Parts: sequence; structure tokens; C-alpha cells
Amino acid sequence: MDKKFTRTTVTAALIYANGPVHIGHLAGCYLPADIYVRYLRAKGEDVIFVSGTDEHGVPITIKAKNEGITPQQVVDKYYTQIKKSFEEFGISFDIYSRTSSAEHHAMSQDFFLHLYNNKNFVEKTDEQYYDQEANRFLADRYITGTCPVCANPHAYGDQCEKCGSTLSPQDLINPRSTLSGKSPVKKPTTNWYLPLDTLQPHIQKYISAHPEWKTNVLGQCKSWLSQGLQPRAMTRDLEWGVSLPIANTAGKVMYVWFDAPIGYITFTKQLCQQNAKNWEPYWKSEDTRLVHFIGKDNIVFHCIIFPAMLMQHGGYILPHQVPACEFLNLEGDKISTSRNWAIWLHEYLQDFKDKQDVLRYVLAANIPETKDSDFTWADFMTRNNSELVGILGNFVNRTLVLLHKYCEGKVPQYTGTHQAAHQDVIAKIQSVKAELSSAIEAYRFREGLNILMDLARAGNKYMADTEPWKMAAHDMDAVNSILYNSVQLCANLCIFMEPYMPFTAAKLQKMLNLDKKMWDEAGNMQILPTGHMVNEPQLLFAKLDESDIKPQIEKLNISRQAQIKKDDMETKTVEKTIEKTAISYDDFVKMDIRTATILAAERVPKTDKLLKITLDTGIDTRTVVSGIAMHYDPEHIIGKQVTLLANLEPRNIKGIESKGMILMAEDTDGKLHFVQPDAIINNGAEVR
Repeated sequence: MDKKFTRTTVTAALIYANGPVHIGHLAGCYLPADIYVRYLRAKGEDVIFVSGTDEHGVPITIKAKNEGITPQQVVDKYYTQIKKSFEEFGISFDIYSRTSSAEHHAMSQDFFLHLYNNKNFVEKTDEQYYDQEANRFLADRYITGTCPVCANPHAYGDQCEKCGSTLSPQDLINPRSTLSGKSPVKKPTTNWYLPLDTLQPHIQKYISAHPEWKTNVLGQCKSWLSQGLQPRAMTRDLEWGVSLPIANTAGKVMYVWFDAPIGYITFTKQLCQQNAKNWEPYWKSEDTRLVHFIGKDNIVFHCIIFPAMLMQHGGYILPHQVPACEFLNLEGDKISTSRNWAIWLHEYLQDFKDKQDVLRYVLAANIPETKDSDFTWADFMTRNNSELVGILGNFVNRTLVLLHKYCEGKVPQYTGTHQAAHQDVIAKIQSVKAELSSAIEAYRFREGLNILMDLARAGNKYMADTEPWKMAAHDMDAVNSILYNSVQLCANLCIFMEPYMPFTAAKLQKMLNLDKKMWDEAGNMQILPTGHMVNEPQLLFAKLDESDIKPQIEKLNISRQAQIKKDDMETKTVEKTIEKTAISYDDFVKMDIRTATILAAERVPKTDKLLKITLDTGIDTRTVVSGIAMHYDPEHIIGKQVTLLANLEPRNIKGIESKGMILMAEDTDGKLHFVQPDAIINNGAEVR
């Protein structure tokens, strides 16, 4: 960690106040930030930890529309729930605020007006999608359509949740309004743009000055820069949001990604006002380290757009670090709030009371620092039983039980008997502090957790190698030395684990009868003085079995089945209601559609769907490969008269030349039916 900084401002991404917190949020952003902040506090550093809910933007208004309530009612509901969940889970914000506050609106408007008056914006009129029935312009999330990348028919105007592609509304195939379900039209509107194109050299210089950033962060930034930055609108045609502080702009608000990061500044000001401190050093002093904890989907906003805003405004420091994480998956599938494929924090806290640190531990072990990782309930149970109970809890319990058994619960005198046997564990304790500090300061939180657990493993090995219970009958000096070292190791574990598992650290601190210790006091063998009385031991963790996790797995299975049914219904509805792009009559007459009769049919080997069909077209006899084997047995369709697209370009399918396409109709149940004339007519008759 760079020692020139005298204070640190840590921010954690502002979560949309349109739903609860899930474990993906925790692992990708909030838990890493909390570990880092708790570590800095333990070192006695000047650090503030700010976050809150993002209460503007289209997801809020969509939620309000779906629930039949106002946007303000939505954000009030979820702000309270989210804040409570974070507090119960031990995410130790110094302030957790909200962007709908009057203070934030004023701060954002002042920021916007400063850029506007300094002519830092480009005013631009262009065409955007407009819903004529709803009589309003459509922001990205008010538009859905077919993804051009993966053909998902439910992609949003800014992103496809199925394949993860970043999109714009113009990219969508068959776009439609979520308000009316109708196809939108394009209509001119005026907005104010941040000229990222002209700012690119400054942004490039800034990012190049941070080669220490994580590869995933630098990679995404360089990808945007290599494509060439484009001006980005900082205003939207919406009713819900921070209104523009300029005349004649009714119906326009700030782009949510303009006002949201300013929230970090607002919240810092609110915090410092509560504590009668000056907020400006935390955002304007070169002695301040600014660190943004985010997920990878927010990299461009925190590394390019927000820094560009700060550059344009002037007087603010730029982010020093942006240790963005990748995504946490759940049981091998992407976490999705819309599909209810998630573990919700408030539900976990209800189902697993007093087990906050079990989830903190498992998530810390799976933080997606450099690539996506996966949470499974089986791994959750295994880590609890094998690592927390079997390693950490086992060592602490054995130490304190033996201390009460042989030393009346008092820290004994270290005599140095059998000195060689103690050297490894003493050296381990002394080395862990520097190793763990190095890992946390480099944002390698998984590595730090492994270092912590290796210390507990060393304690178990030390106990197993020295076997004090066998030596008690003939060498109490050796027993005293072993238990002295072991209880000092417990005290070190108590200090080292606090950033990761604060509830367990507090429980162990009480058992050790230990005053609150700072990080600098760890890494030695004199934390607990000889004669210090420890309290009766209690189990730090309890074992879990299949009955504990089975209801959680069943809950996910219910969500999966419900989503499969929903997707199926929505897909059929979309296919039924959406018309294809209009074509001219001239385009239609180019298609040679004729009647034909099936002469022979057989399955194509090593396929489930394909039939090889021989047709009499009235002109010739030809072969067509058709994907109808799941609907018709070949022997049952011989003699049927069908309609054939005869002039379709021939294709080689599984080594068979297919000349044409048999036309089929699909009903709402997905069953295919032949399109036939209402009476048998001559083969080769044209369909007009």
C-alpha cells in the first residue's frame, strides 16, 4: 500500500433500490470492500466507507409500474430492507444513504450546472425511440426485442441478460415498448452529451498511469479506448430522476449514471456534517486514496465516465484503485433477479440465524477476483464442516478446553521446554501478519483468507505433533509452553479474522477475555500475559447436514421450473404477436412456392430431428431434408401433399443435398403441422 496517502475514501457501488440484496452483490463488491475497510480501521488509518441506494433510473419506474405503486414507494421500501440486511450481515458502512434525498439532488444539480456553465457539454438533437400510444420517449430498459448476438427474444435496450452483451436500442431486432407492447417509432429529441471523444487523450493518460490495476479492469478500459470513445448523453427524457437545473427542460432528468456516482460525494458530505468534519479533503486532497469497489459491469462508468466528469469539473481527485470483480454464479447458472435465480440476503439471515460469518467465509473463499466463480450449497456445507468446524473451530476449542483442564483457565508461563518443537508455530505467527497485510492491500482477499486458515491449520498440526495431553503426566513445563503458544495463536487469529469474520472474532474475543486489539499488536507471542484468565470455551461453529441445505436447493428448483414455464409462454406470445418486417410484393413473387407430394421418407442417421424426404414436385423428383422427425414418423407421411419453397438455395445437410423447404405451421404448443391445400390438386401448382 502506498504510504504517501494520509486518508482513504472507499466507496461501494450503489445498488438499485428495486429489489433485495443477493449473494452476487455481496461477493462482487460489498464483502471485499468491507474486508478492506475493516483492515484499514484495525491499522488505525483514517478511512471512510460510503455507499447507498441508487434510487433513480428506469429499473425503479418499471418496478413501480409492475407493482402499481409510485417510484418513491418502491425506493422507500427497498432502501429500508437493503440497509437492514447490510447491517445484520456486518457490512460496516460509515454511512449508507440514498440518491433520492434533497441533499443529493442539490449536489448533482450544482455539479451539472458547473459543467453546463463552463460549456463542458455538447447539446445535440437526434432520433430516439418513442412510444406513440404511451406518448413518451423510451429509455433503454423500456425497450425489449431480440438480441442480435444470441437471438434471445427478451433482451433489453441496454443489455441481453442471457448472453451478457452490451447493446443499444438500435441493435435490437423487432424492438417493442414495454409500456404498450407496440413497435416504437423514432422521434427527434435534444440532450446534453459528455464529449468523451475529445476527452479520450486525457482519459487514456489517466488509465495508463495505473498499470497496477487488475487485468480485467485494464482490459475492459483498453477495449473501450481502442474502439474510440463516443459522446454520451448525460440527460434522459424521463419523469423520475434529478431534474435539470436549466430553463425549458421539463420532462428531462439527469442520466442515472451521471447523478449516481456523485452520490458518493453527497454521502461523504452528509457523513462529515454529522461528525462536524470537513468533507472536502476526502475528495479533493492529493493525500487521499480513492478506491471504488464494483462489479465488472460497472467498470466503464467508474474508470471512464465518472473520471471524465471529475476532470471536466476540476478540483476533484481521480480514483486511485478500482478493484472490480467478475460475476458470482449460482449452482452453475448466472444469478438473475428477473428469474429469481438468487440467494437473497434477507432470506438467508432468516433461515441461518447467527451464521453471518459462515456465508462471509464461503463468499470470501469464492470472491470472483479475476474470473467468474460459482456458489453451491454443497460447497457451503463442506466448507462449514471441514474448514470452519474442522480446522478453525477445532483448534480454538481444543486449546481452550485444555487450558481449563490443565491450567485452570489461566495463560501459563512459557518455559521454552522442548524449544525446537515450538519454532515452526512461532515463526508462522510472526510471518502471517506481513503476508496477510500484503494480500489485503493488493486486493487479493481469497489469498488472505487462505493465509488466515493456514495459521489455524498450523495450530492443529502443532497440537497434534506435541500432544500435550500425553505429556501432562510427566512434563507440565512442556504442556505449559504448548498451551501458552496455542492461546497466543488463538489471540492472533482473533485479530486477523476480524476483517473476514467479525462476528466470530467478537465471540472469540469474549472467550479469550481480550480487550479490543489493533492490527499492529498482532504477530507476536505476548498478546495475552501469563496469568490472564480466559472464559469457558464455546463452539465457534456448528456442523450442517443435508437437512439444512435441502430446502434451499428445493427453492432454487422451484424458481428454475417457474422460469422455464414463463420463458416458454413469453416466447410463444412474442412469436404469435410480432409481425416480421414488411416486404414488397416484388419480394414475395420471387419465392417459388408449389404443391408437392411425399414419395418416400426416412430418418437421417445420427440425428433426432431430421428426415430425408423425396418429393414429386410436378416438375421433378427431388430430395429435401426437413427438421420434423420429432413431430412425424416417416412411414406416416408418405403420400401427403405439402407446400414447398422450391427455389430456396440448395444446402448440404449431413452429407445430403437438400433442394427446397417444406413449409410448416407451429401452434402455441410447439407442434408442427403441414401447410396443405384443402383438396388434392396437381403437383407443381403455384401458391400465389
